[in-house]
Amino acid sequence: MIFLRLGVMKKNQLFWLVVLIVLILDQLIKLIIKTKLIVNQSVPVIKNIFHITYIQNTGAGFGILKGQQTALIWFAVFIIGVILYNYDKIPKDWLGNSSIALILAGAIGNLIDRLFLRYVIDFLDFRIWPAFNIADSALTLGVIGFIIYSFRQEKKSKK
Repeated sequence: MIFLRLGVMKKNQLFWLVVLIVLILDQLIKLIIKTKLIVNQSVPVIKNIFHITYIQNTGAGFGILKGQQTALIWFAVFIIGVILYNYDKIPKDWLGNSSIALILAGAIGNLIDRLFLRYVIDFLDFRIWPAFNIADSALTLGVIGFIIYSFRQEKKSKK
């Protein structure tokens, strides 16, 4: 059995481990949602607070850019390409490294849906917010993490 210790894990191992875990979870749960629920079916987990709702989203976050699949596909390809092109420049710091890995995984997860289904499966429904999925969560957390990482780096460089 291999024990992974984040403190000694190499940059590329952490990066690809995060990408792989997020992609597997995202695609597996989307498959379960698609096979167990019908479109727009909602199952309360915590009534009026959190539901699992199967939504076929042809847009981006918050339902913007509905029906713009081609543009959204190319945007995802661009983001993925920029990350892979600059792979050697990805920070070794765990926050910067895992943040970019989350962005990459989220972009790939939703790109897979757009390419094969022509829509993204959303299912996490908190009722006060548009439904979203694991890939969306990864993208959001990745962007927030990278902003925090960037602010820390800027602070360090000013000292």
